[in-house]
Amino acid sequence: MTETVAPEQTPEQAALFARVRRMMLIASLTTALAVTAVLIAVGYRLFRSEGSVTAAATDVTASLPKGARIVSTDVAGDRLVVTLDVGGTTEILTFDARTLKPAGRLKFVSEP
Repeated sequence: MTETVAPEQTPEQAALFARVRRMMLIASLTTALAVTAVLIAVGYRLFRSEGSVTAAATDVTASLPKGARIVSTDVAGDRLVVTLDVGGTTEILTFDARTLKPAGRLKFVSEP
């Protein structure tokens, strides 16, 4: 068998190879950083969602205005919507579904 002998590199070729190695190192480090960021984000979401699933039940007592009656209830996204009839006027109360804290109130009145 005969061996092929590679000729010596010229200074320009050596500089080109060094530059290519440097660019590959930068690309590899950037890719590793991006993969690490994605894994951290996924882990954060997983651990954060587990905490909300195992949260303790919340007992809340809401007071209705005098003479009010509940017409309907509904869930819209992460809100609990309660429609009230208060002496002929309609009110819509919204609550955060997770914490049951009031999120808003909308009153409808008839024009005279």
